[in-house]
Amino acid sequence: MAETVTETKRRGRLWAGLVVVATLVLGVGTYWFQPWRLWQDATIREALPMTSRQAAEPGSASSAVPPGAQAGPQVLARGTLISHEHTTTGTVELIRLPDGSRTLRLEDLDTSNGPDLRVWLTDAQVKEGVAGWSVFDDGKHVSLGRLKGNKGDQNYAIPADLNLADYRSVTIWCDRFDVSFGAATLTTA
Repeated sequence: MAETVTETKRRGRLWAGLVVVATLVLGVGTYWFQPWRLWQDATIREALPMTSRQAAEPGSASSAVPPGAQAGPQVLARGTLISHEHTTTGTVELIRLPDGSRTLRLEDLDTSNGPDLRVWLTDAQVKEGVAGWSVFDDGKHVSLGRLKGNKGDQNYAIPADLNLADYRSVTIWCDRFDVSFGAATLTTA
């Protein structure tokens, strides 16, 4: 009878240990994968950034465009997003603003949400299908920041010292799982 009680206690401790381990694994897995994000959309509707010259009142001295400067934004390159790990649509434009600053603009973006999505400029060739899911961190890339929302229109400042000739694609990159949600080849405008 004593052996049965000891055996029962041992099994009880084993089950308690398994429950603790399973709870920890479930907690860490939930934090890591953040599955609820797949059902949460964040829509961003940003206008193209305005420079101080564009924001000035028409006719004022500060609204005059200096000789040789562009009167409005100039599209330097553009591309259309294709799907990789998740269905992704929209367009990408690299734009020079009248003050000389540059921005990457996502328009009509529609993709899944994810735990750690970034907007990257890369030197990688965009490949369709599974072959293109993980090529973007193999070479040169620069993160322009966290994806602001998985839907809509958004702007990302491009560093002034970045040579755009070194980059030929844009990806919506999941940094947590090292996979592209979608990407676009940039074509000079």
